[in-house]
Amino acid sequence: MCGIYGSTFPYSDATVNEKMERIKFRGPEFTGVQRYDKVVFAHNRLAIIDIDPRSNQPFTYLHLNIVFNGEIYNYQEIRKDLEQKNYHFNTNSDTEVICAAYLEYGRDCLRLFNGMFAFVIYDTFRNEFFGARDRLGKKPFYYLHDFKNFEFASQPSQISVNNNLTVSEDAIGQYLSWGYIPEPQSIWNEVKQLPPAHCFTYNLSNSSLKIEEYWTLDYSWERKFTGDYEDAKHHLKNLLSDSVKIRMHADVPLGVFLSGGIDSSLIASMACEEVTNVKTFSIKFDVKGFDESVYAAQVADYLGTDHHTIECNYEEGIDLIENFTTYYDEPFADSSAIPSMLLCKNTRKHVTVALSGDAGDELFLGYHRYKWIKQACELFKTPASIRGGLANLINLSPFYKHKLIAMGLSIKNIEELYIRMFDMENSWVKNPDLAIKNSFNYLLENPNKPLLERVSDFDIKTYLSHDINTKVDRASMAFSLESRSPLMDYRVVEFARSLPTHFKYHNGNQKKILRDILFEKVPASLFDRPKSGFTMPFKHWFRNELKGYVMDNLSLDKLKDIPGINVKRTEEIILQHMSGKWNRYPQIWKLLVLSQWLSKNKTVTTKELVC
Repeated sequence: MCGIYGSTFPYSDATVNEKMERIKFRGPEFTGVQRYDKVVFAHNRLAIIDIDPRSNQPFTYLHLNIVFNGEIYNYQEIRKDLEQKNYHFNTNSDTEVICAAYLEYGRDCLRLFNGMFAFVIYDTFRNEFFGARDRLGKKPFYYLHDFKNFEFASQPSQISVNNNLTVSEDAIGQYLSWGYIPEPQSIWNEVKQLPPAHCFTYNLSNSSLKIEEYWTLDYSWERKFTGDYEDAKHHLKNLLSDSVKIRMHADVPLGVFLSGGIDSSLIASMACEEVTNVKTFSIKFDVKGFDESVYAAQVADYLGTDHHTIECNYEEGIDLIENFTTYYDEPFADSSAIPSMLLCKNTRKHVTVALSGDAGDELFLGYHRYKWIKQACELFKTPASIRGGLANLINLSPFYKHKLIAMGLSIKNIEELYIRMFDMENSWVKNPDLAIKNSFNYLLENPNKPLLERVSDFDIKTYLSHDINTKVDRASMAFSLESRSPLMDYRVVEFARSLPTHFKYHNGNQKKILRDILFEKVPASLFDRPKSGFTMPFKHWFRNELKGYVMDNLSLDKLKDIPGINVKRTEEIILQHMSGKWNRYPQIWKLLVLSQWLSKNKTVTTKELVC
């Protein structure tokens, strides 16, 4: 787990060092810089596998030079196959295996790799770069290609050093709607993100760049699982068990994030089957209604783990808020990033690697919004005129939740309703339709596929990659902690997509198959409670402890400096929240993050930005 960088631009050593210093937190143990003719590669290392200096990077294997961020969990299996083909290895690292696999299989080596990764190989014989990003986008990859030179990095702040970049109007519009900037865009016009499950070649002789997709979800819905429920449960249990097992290989201490929910509890229980004295970690808030730590403690007690509860209050939270853009160096507004950072910060005091339960909701239909959209399907069978009349009546209610329902009923189709669920009330954004114009493709493809499966596909390809993985990568790497997600094993993903919907969602029972596997290991009574999200108590804090902070940072003068918003309407929204009439904390958090980012990047210019 590290930070990578490479360039064909003729930067000085001082500039390259500055670029690497920007992300020193990603790999504080060793910084390597190597020049090869007109190419420079650099690497900040957090040593996890083969911690010996022989595996430091940039790494050379025959005529290949590589920088690599991530882990290949099945590298030992691949290595054995390559050794039978007479390949020799001088380290115990997965980095060396990537190089040998590339020599043997070329681009097809990617289909062998089970892991999270972003890497670039400089093939001196071919005079080209070959790079790739993992299937679900766990590891980030940014690049700049000006048709003369090529530069890549783990985070965009590296590329911004010594470059005249301009802020993207479209990216800010996307951010104001989604709370993140989706691939292939970045906050900068000139910098792009390599999408998940894509690879590229860059020819140094003619500066040409070719990008290809090497894996995708099966949208055809033709590869359905044909066994019965018990067969599916048995097969999934074996897949998950192996996924956990291969992610527990490390040459440094390892633990498990434990929220007390279905997904993390299942991962923790399987980890306990592999080793004894597993360390588990949860977070506790001092605001009523947000503290789920008691449930995590109950699960930990049953499993017999070495459990650690991390207490969070607003003083510690505000410290991370004020330094947020140091680690999330693009605007990013998932407020659960703050508790994620707190959890990672304190977990790192005990271990260097932590397993998580991320992706269970997307794969096995666990979010509340899946239940809501299924219920809404029945309403949307009625004519739009009737729904419109009902919406007008409901809108007379003074309660903001009723007004949100009214907005939903006024939307023309169920697909748009699902997309609007992420930001139902967007009147404060100047161009609210910008973000959704291309979003329908995921939902409208394969209309014969059940709606719940289509929204699951949508979330895996968008929300999981753009939001969840960005959040976890930056939060963990901010404190040099590696986070591994067994549920994101591509074999688990493909199997989940093949299952009938009722194996996952049945009579309101969400994540049914995961629950049934878990309840064979942990009593179901420990989970007899409503699902709770991993969120900060910002709704409360913004009206109380952090009210002064919000009003100072989002004053009228500062709102005028934020592009892409209707200032008057935004001011009304903030006052609505402070008065208690409406819960507007998601919008306020978006504004605070964007304002902070713009303030720290004052020297850049903005191309065609509507202010």
